[in-house]
Amino acid sequence: MERAGVSLSVTDHAGPGAPVVILHGLAGSSLEMEETARSLAPRRVLIPDARGHGASTRRPADVSRQAHVDDVVHVIEALAGEPVTLIGQSMGGHTALLVAAARPDLVERLILLEAGAGGDGTAESRIAMRAFFESWPRPFRDRAEAQAFLGDSALGRAWAADLREESGGLWPRFDVDVMIETIAAVDERPAWDEWARVTPPTLVVFAADGMFDDAARQALAGRRPDVVRVDLAAGSHDAHLDAFPQWSEAVRAFLADDGRRSA
Repeated sequence: MERAGVSLSVTDHAGPGAPVVILHGLAGSSLEMEETARSLAPRRVLIPDARGHGASTRRPADVSRQAHVDDVVHVIEALAGEPVTLIGQSMGGHTALLVAAARPDLVERLILLEAGAGGDGTAESRIAMRAFFESWPRPFRDRAEAQAFLGDSALGRAWAADLREESGGLWPRFDVDVMIETIAAVDERPAWDEWARVTPPTLVVFAADGMFDDAARQALAGRRPDVVRVDLAAGSHDAHLDAFPQWSEAVRAFLADDGRRSA
């Protein structure tokens, strides 16, 4: 689908009932959310590739937070046509938070995995991120080389699986400068005002070895008395990949209770 000159690739798992929309994190794609989508069957699940990621436009002119929000609003209005359960991980969670604040009429329930209000990144963290992504061989000769370089973690396997075959090897489906500019927009300021305006029932999920300490977790969950917080006993920042059973159970329990459980 197209919006404002940008092509947005959306994976659509058909099913009955109000749809679920899942937003992946930085440098990821819809592919890594497939297992989560399958676990929600028979619900309909829509998984867009964010601009600059996956099969969506690789080098969009605008990677602002507003552009990402407008993309998700467009997906919901054009493909779902009704309020959705909105799920986001990491940067995708930040986008989901902003969508829920801006368009509460489109979000029935909100689920955030390893996500915060933003504003906590630094120039130094972006320099380290750039160095890591620029260290990837371009291209990898084959999947074996990619897996050896990226490692056998769940995230490493997901990155290796997401490489595209082209021009004599396997290439990332994102450009480093686009990733840095995209995350810089998240780092610019915390979205606490937007978080305070979120009204749908909300679940926040943190992993045992994720990127948020308890103070950061409480800073998010504690600002809204209606938020359900679940701390997984396992998993990293990418708990949808390496702690999938616990993550899936938290999501399904929240949805089964119609998002109205008490913490």
